[in-house]
Amino acid sequence: MPVTLQASTVHPATPRAAVVRLALGDLDFDYEAGQAVLVGRPEQDVRRPYSLATAPHEAARDRAVELLVGLHPDGTAGPHLDDLAAGEWVEVIGPVGSFVLPSDIDARQLLFVAGGTGIAPLRAMIHEALHRHPTIDLGLLYSARTPDEFAYGSELRALAGAGRIRLVQTVTRHPEGEWTGERGRINRSHITRLLTSREALCYVCGPHALVEEVPRVLRELGIDPAGIRLEEWGG
Repeated sequence: MPVTLQASTVHPATPRAAVVRLALGDLDFDYEAGQAVLVGRPEQDVRRPYSLATAPHEAARDRAVELLVGLHPDGTAGPHLDDLAAGEWVEVIGPVGSFVLPSDIDARQLLFVAGGTGIAPLRAMIHEALHRHPTIDLGLLYSARTPDEFAYGSELRALAGAGRIRLVQTVTRHPEGEWTGERGRINRSHITRLLTSREALCYVCGPHALVEEVPRVLRELGIDPAGIRLEEWGG
């Protein structure tokens, strides 16, 4: 059943993505970390899926959810969210999807691998996992084209600096200027830096090439295919 929610804020996350925060008000909106919603303007028919970047416990606390919306080169999201600004309304259908964090986490380690805007559902999972299991062994491998395209980058680096997660970032295009992180597409070396157990539960979300390649490497490293969860998303 569709619901209509108001955008409380719309602000840039990267040069190619924006964060849209939707106010829930009194709506009882239950979902699992990792799920998505279909979103569009009430006056037109096009609906596009976006993962919820907010952990369920945060949504219940703040009465709001966030979406990470990819943008075209001209800075627009497309006709389904044309010129969306704070105070305007969108229609939301969902939640949908089975790419979710389990209610009971019994793995020795959680490993998340993200490319581009594929960080959105993984951010919700990371926050939810840390909320439920504050001392869990949690690694994040995050790939973006350039250093300014890491959505939620400062937040994730703060979690790493506080020792709550282990983080590896890599850029796939070699930019001018300083960059002290990794370079190149996600590879075996990046993964082995974070993987501490063959009993890890691994979540991979991003463009097709990443979702195709990373599981192969994980299997070669001894991860049971049943412990690898995949979601193909925009780059």
